[in-house]
Amino acid sequence: MKKEVSKILVIGLILVFYSFQNLAFTKGLKNPEKEQLKNSITAEKADTGEWRQLFNGKDLEGWKQAGPGSHYVEDGLIKSHGGMGLLYWTAEKFGNCKIRIVYRMRDTLDNSGVFIRIPVEPREAWMPIHYGYEIQIDNHPEIWKEDEYHYTGTIYSLTKPAAKVGRRGPEWNTFEIMLQGSRTVVFVNGLKVTDYTEGDPVPERIFDWEPLRGPRPEYGFIGIQNHDEDNIVFFKEISVKPITRSKHK
Repeated sequence: MKKEVSKILVIGLILVFYSFQNLAFTKGLKNPEKEQLKNSITAEKADTGEWRQLFNGKDLEGWKQAGPGSHYVEDGLIKSHGGMGLLYWTAEKFGNCKIRIVYRMRDTLDNSGVFIRIPVEPREAWMPIHYGYEIQIDNHPEIWKEDEYHYTGTIYSLTKPAAKVGRRGPEWNTFEIMLQGSRTVVFVNGLKVTDYTEGDPVPERIFDWEPLRGPRPEYGFIGIQNHDEDNIVFFKEISVKPITRSKHK
């Protein structure tokens, strides 16, 4: 009987010991809800890949124009004539990566966009609009009688901005676009503006120039838009960095 009591006491002491250890460990954990409140680029998943420059600063090697207008390089910047067209990277499709775009508007307000998840090589400008995603460059969509679903850093007409931090020309802006599976996250000047995953609710189309609704591929071509002769945006950097995989041919 004494042996049984001793065993029970030992087991009880062991259970108490592990209970205190577990309590101490739990208190040491960070509050996940507080972590989610962080809305800066440093809060996203860290990666160790190197940035690869797609624009060499000298010419448009590796790039191709689709649709009206043209792009050219001057003073180390990609500039454009006319439109509406698209300059796209021809060598590969991108997914599971980060894309960094450094740009500025020529004038105080100019309209353009960065295109991602384009399923096939474009031959004209409207296919990427309807079957890819456009990350909008336009700080004042009300000029076009559009709402906040058309603001800088949103997926054009599909998402509302979590922050409005786009700078007017001639100040420089930086996009960092993260493609993580079917999730698309956009930072503008270091702050998160868009966080969208396929299947999230989106508004109905209002204008006929807005994209068709529907899923986009995890991997796709990327490009930059030349909107028209009066809306000019200069691009200084276009680079990519892998998260897990950088490309898919």
